[in-house]
Amino acid sequence: MSGSDLPTQKHRLDCGELKELYAFPRTPRRRDGRGPYCKVCYSMRYRQYRRRKAEQEGRVFRERRDVPAGMHYCPKCEQLKTRDQFPRNRAAKNGLASYCKPCHNEKSKAACEKAHGSTRDYHLRRRYGLTSADVEAMIEAQGGTCATCDSKPEHVDHDHRTGRVRGVLCFNCNQALGNVRDNIATLHQLGRYLRRHAPAVDAAFASQFEASLAEYLHGPAA
Repeated sequence: MSGSDLPTQKHRLDCGELKELYAFPRTPRRRDGRGPYCKVCYSMRYRQYRRRKAEQEGRVFRERRDVPAGMHYCPKCEQLKTRDQFPRNRAAKNGLASYCKPCHNEKSKAACEKAHGSTRDYHLRRRYGLTSADVEAMIEAQGGTCATCDSKPEHVDHDHRTGRVRGVLCFNCNQALGNVRDNIATLHQLGRYLRRHAPAVDAAFASQFEASLAEYLHGPAA
């Protein structure tokens, strides 16, 4: 039988309706190249199969929901929310993550804590290749304080060009280096500026702070 002799319509086995061939999924194993069930019936049968399998395995089967345009359903908090309340996911058909942002963050935090012990350990490993024990050892080697002043060490500092970890700084010192983009010349200019406009005591402190940051950026002497 030639391609032109093949029928252009067929009956659905489930409901018996006569449908055009394009309404049936393709399959090379059948003579007409189409499955025995139309796409709608096949989808219904597949969901029934998944429901039975979930019941056999003791899992909860997620029923399909009618979601209004511009909305998305979060299965964790079981709420309909606007699309902008969900993280983006390029791999998903609709471009959105399954869970809303609060639920997504909660599940991500739980996964990090389960795999790495804490979110801090996860980020330290991902960004710097360090553990919490490594950071504590660095702080102890610094004398228990910021690498450039006597404040509390809180932030791991690294060279943005090479990625090399340099030390652990307090918030203010870490922010200062970030603001000047690790530029030693700018630090010296700021120090000179402060000395011109500050009392003698403050000028001495500015010089000391400037020298400390500059020495930190230069690294240990060869």
